[in-house]
Amino acid sequence: MQQLEALAPNGLASLETATYRRVMWRIIPLMVVCFVFGYLDRVNISFAKLQMQADLGFSDAAYGLGASIFFVGYFIFEIPSNLILSRMGARKWIARIMVSWGLASAAMMFVTNETWFYILRFTIGAAEAGFLPGAILYFTYWFPAQRRARITGYFMTSIPLSGVLGGPLAGLIMTNFAGLNSWAGWQWLFLIEGVLTAFVGIAVLFCLTDRPSEAKWLSQDEKRLLQDNLASEASEAGKATVHQFGQALRQPATIFLAIVYMFILMSLYGLTFWMPQLIKNTGIASNEIVGLLSAIPYAAAGIGMVWIGRRSDRTGERRLHLGLAVLAAGIGYVISAAFGTHTGLALAALTLAAGGIMGCLPVFWTLPPKYFRGAAAAGGIALVNSVGNLGGIISPYLVGKVKDLTGDTAPGLYAIAAVTILAAMLILFALPRTLAEQDRAATDA
Repeated sequence: MQQLEALAPNGLASLETATYRRVMWRIIPLMVVCFVFGYLDRVNISFAKLQMQADLGFSDAAYGLGASIFFVGYFIFEIPSNLILSRMGARKWIARIMVSWGLASAAMMFVTNETWFYILRFTIGAAEAGFLPGAILYFTYWFPAQRRARITGYFMTSIPLSGVLGGPLAGLIMTNFAGLNSWAGWQWLFLIEGVLTAFVGIAVLFCLTDRPSEAKWLSQDEKRLLQDNLASEASEAGKATVHQFGQALRQPATIFLAIVYMFILMSLYGLTFWMPQLIKNTGIASNEIVGLLSAIPYAAAGIGMVWIGRRSDRTGERRLHLGLAVLAAGIGYVISAAFGTHTGLALAALTLAAGGIMGCLPVFWTLPPKYFRGAAAAGGIALVNSVGNLGGIISPYLVGKVKDLTGDTAPGLYAIAAVTILAAMLILFALPRTLAEQDRAATDA
């Protein structure tokens, strides 16, 4: 076996590039599939609403509250879930998460009143809790900091990809399955997507590898290279890095990250849970057309995620990439509210908002792993995500309540725009120095 020390610099660089490419193609596609199905189960309610609301007699406020209650369960169980994942391993725990949330989502087909609507939305949130921070933590077992925005960007293309696939798929299922077996189209939507998620969870048990040392598909040199790179990064982290979970709770940077992420997710979920309705409000009558048009902002967001993540890694710069993307989303919200009845302008504005707020996510998630190490990593990352997801409680209900009171979604969109622009200002002008420091630039494109 050839020793790493004996390799010339060019040979070591080639081995490093080839190894990370192999790891990426082994891990990321599977994680993308998991998150695509998971995100479909999280937001398919926004498409089901187009039929479900009339069938069950729900008000816009009741729908918004149900969409929000998901995040209550998510908030409560997020940190415990990620701590269990760090002990049990990603393979078993992510499989458990996916199977349980898939089955809970499928059970939404049996909802007949607001009480069960709220109960099942809470249950889905509790079941899914831990997946996203678990994935972010899992990537730290394989990839050093200068590669993570790109890797996280590839992973988070799941969000726009679920929109690109989910809109047309939802329109197709709800239109063509309606009445089959005496079930409504929205019932078939929950059943089909929920069961598929559970099957993907079972596949995780057979396909995912917890850590490099357990990867039978890597050579000994490749395993050692991955482990040495991560060990070197940990030794360079410096005294500012937090290693204990209790200590992480008291750090100003932790609070800053959680607040900014809450504002970001208020922006994201205001868009996610209301986009089909916003498009329909422009005068589009067909659910299938609404589904197809909703794919456009998500497709743009996927491109933005990859481009922003790769460029941020290539330069090592995080603050401007993150802040300017969030600012663009805020501007998109303002335009969409101002031109909410004009299909072309509203769709263009929603595309800008989606590209900015989703495109910022890969860069944001490079920040917590820079700050948390050791015992603090699992809990600290989960804490930021958990508090951040309180934004998902606020914005879906806010838009629905405002629409019930005023008959117009524009005031709610202006409120979300203000929060989004505030988040951008905090990032651009108040990001703590430890987080704003430039990472080492990636050595390959």
